Amino acid sequence: MTAVPRANRTSGPSATSAAGTAPARTQDTASRLQMVVTRLARRMRQEAGSEMTPSQLSVLASIHRHGPITLGDLAACERVAPPTITKVVGKLEADGLVQRITDAADRRVVRVIATTTGDRLVTSSRARKVAWLEERIEGLPARDRGRLAGAVGVLERLVDSP
Repeated sequence: MTAVPRANRTSGPSATSAAGTAPARTQDTASRLQMVVTRLARRMRQEAGSEMTPSQLSVLASIHRHGPITLGDLAACERVAPPTITKVVGKLEADGLVQRITDAADRRVVRVIATTTGDRLVTSSRARKVAWLEERIEGLPARDRGRLAGAVGVLERLVDSP
């Protein structure tokens, strides 16, 4: 069996006919996008240079970005159950990356903030990942860099749509 070059690989009904139906092309695009986004996310986690789990790093990044934040709001932001957030925040707190603070206006409310160490970890992790991506993007032909820049906007709209 002859190997097909990666750039020319396609799958599904649209691969067999240029006149494939729109739903078949959409399904093929969705399938390929899911695969490449998963692989890119995995590679970005590897480039983060952290011993933290993906969940811990994601929660810390959300606290860094949105903090001070309540555990309930953090759970909603991360789209996980409150007990999961409590467990992850407990680990981050034990590691000195976050701290809980009592809300001054309502002493019953506890918010979580990133410590200086937590902020530095998020910033350095993000910088490593961006540098890795930047190096690869710079290696692309100008036309592909332009196409990629346009695709980023489309991906942002996909993520932000309900």
